[in-house]
Amino acid sequence: MVNIPTELLRTLVFVVDQRSFTKAAQSLGVTQPAVSAQIKRLQFLLGYELLDKSAPGVSLTPRGEMVVTHARRMLSINDQIAQLGGGQPTAQTVCVAMPGDFAGTRIPATLARFRKRWPGIRFAASVTSFENTLRGLRQGDIDLAVAISSSKPSIEAQHLWIDQAVWVRSDATQLDPVGPVPLVSFGEDCSCRYTAVNALHRIGRECDFVFTSRSIASLEAAVLAGLGIMVLPRSRVQQTSLSIWEDAPLPELPQLYCGIYLRQGGNRVALEELADDIAAALRPQLEVKAGGAAPNIAAVRASGSGQ
Repeated sequence: MVNIPTELLRTLVFVVDQRSFTKAAQSLGVTQPAVSAQIKRLQFLLGYELLDKSAPGVSLTPRGEMVVTHARRMLSINDQIAQLGGGQPTAQTVCVAMPGDFAGTRIPATLARFRKRWPGIRFAASVTSFENTLRGLRQGDIDLAVAISSSKPSIEAQHLWIDQAVWVRSDATQLDPVGPVPLVSFGEDCSCRYTAVNALHRIGRECDFVFTSRSIASLEAAVLAGLGIMVLPRSRVQQTSLSIWEDAPLPELPQLYCGIYLRQGGNRVALEELADDIAAALRPQLEVKAGGAAPNIAAVRASGSGQ
């Protein structure tokens, strides 16, 4: 009789669910070579290959699919037995990516509320560009992404809506009508910075990156001090003390596609619930404030989003 250690089965399930040896290693708190060694040991004990080496990424052989199905059942029973003695189920790490344009307080607060309902989940959050987000989703390095793009994304979104890009200023803002436009932004991977630069170059205006920071509080302070102006989604401005420059002597800005995207596989129940929570936290900003002008914003129902 061959006794199969449950830790080997758990490693296999993590690799399959997260479609990445690297990510599985991070979630399990071990190195990637350790994960590879465990998979090799499991295959040695079973006497056959579990992963299809001829296919790109993480792909199971027919026998491998059967093993994963049985492994889930065994691990479920194992975890139930462990909990009878007060043991805790294995924690899951969810990697969340977002653009700097949305890196405020709403998403962290939403994650904190979500974790109260799913205490076995940890979060690893990062701020990155739309291109890196798409790559991370394909490779399985990102579980959930909030992303902004100036054109309709080619991948299906769990939630998708349209927001208007706007120029933002303060009472201290002074703009040279012919000189370079001083820009404040989150950095090169900021969709709104990309939008601003393209709009200015379209009319032959130069720009000067006078202040760059990952902190929305720092960026807000820079604009309030008169260092420069910035571009934000109209709904995002409501979270700041800055003003929309409605009659700016600057080029008109395009609409932005704001979406929440999920990678394939993994704990879909948890990811879809988290996506719904984040959408609920971000999209109420689209409502018009009392006495305010109606924003040029339209909500778009994503295919299969259930909205």
